[in-house]
Amino acid sequence: MPIVVTLDVMLARRKMRSRELAERVGITEANLSLLKSGKVRGVRFDNLSAICQALDCQPGDLLTWVPGPEPEDGGEGHGD
Repeated sequence: MPIVVTLDVMLARRKMRSRELAERVGITEANLSLLKSGKVRGVRFDNLSAICQALDCQPGDLLTWVPGPEPEDGGEGHGD
């Protein structure tokens, strides 16, 4: 996936543990762990907003786009 989650980097910069962030945001540590590892297909904007507020950062500090090959989706919807 070309979107990389850099939440762990921001947690380290803020010297905050995942447990504390999960409590502040109101999500489980398990869900936060899935987000940190990039094993989620999406994130709710209200959760992203709460994470940014707790870490005093911007969404772009947590998500990075890495250029690379696009995932194969069967070629539908590309107007080829």
